[in-house]
Amino acid sequence: MKIAYQGEPGAFSEAAALQLKADALLVPCRSFEDVFESVKTGATGYGVLPIENSIGGSIHRNFDLLLEHEVPIVGEVELPVVHHLLAFADTTLERVRRIYSHPQALAQCDRFLRTLSGVEIIATYDTAGSAKLIADQKMQDAAAIASARAAEVFGLVPLRSSIQDYEHNVTRFIVIGHQPLSSETPDKTTIVFTLPLGPGTLFKALSVFALRGIDLTKLESRPIPNRKWEYLFYVDLAAARDELSCGRALAHLAEFAPMLRILGSYPSHKPTPAGSAERAADRRSEALA
Repeated sequence: MKIAYQGEPGAFSEAAALQLKADALLVPCRSFEDVFESVKTGATGYGVLPIENSIGGSIHRNFDLLLEHEVPIVGEVELPVVHHLLAFADTTLERVRRIYSHPQALAQCDRFLRTLSGVEIIATYDTAGSAKLIADQKMQDAAAIASARAAEVFGLVPLRSSIQDYEHNVTRFIVIGHQPLSSETPDKTTIVFTLPLGPGTLFKALSVFALRGIDLTKLESRPIPNRKWEYLFYVDLAAARDELSCGRALAHLAEFAPMLRILGSYPSHKPTPAGSAERAADRRSEALA
């Protein structure tokens, strides 16, 4: 199995991919768009993409890309995220003048960053990529916010550990692909739709699910480009699209939603045995050594 993810080895997306299949061939990509293209062209069978974080919120770009590409969601995985401030062993916190990381990681560590003075905060494309940048350019006065595995991969050490704003920091990743990820029965469906302008239209839309006892686990609105103050509504349903009640609700919604698209119906996240992803990461670290 080949799985694409955004970032460098040591990225949290890599750890999420390892939860799916510990011995998968992982393909790092520069951008989220590249992950979609990799799966779309068949270069990889699946792609792993962060979609929301319990501290930083939604990764809006990936919502937009789901609509732009005809690649369905086939699974999801949740990953506890622990951020570390990484630098060279002889770098002290007082010496750090620049901190690099992905915008989401910076947002998740905002409280810690606000305790620092005289430090430039620089957003990059990836957490592990930030660690790689410091290692490659031998930056003695800089640090990166990234994972403990990124420290191992790029020869850095933590100056501070667990610097995220809240202890329980979890990122949910979606898995995209053209084939089912497993034989598990789907129990979750993601849709996107538009609504006509007018009073009560969103209430009417959501009522088609409430009347049938279908739980909405997420509701996200995104602006429609070139249509001022009009929105796309992304919804996660705690039901499979093939369930009778869900099928009827979607048919009811389609009666008045100008656009309705099912982005995927898939098994929801099930916790994996503790330490399995870490053991897989350790094996990969040994292979890189």
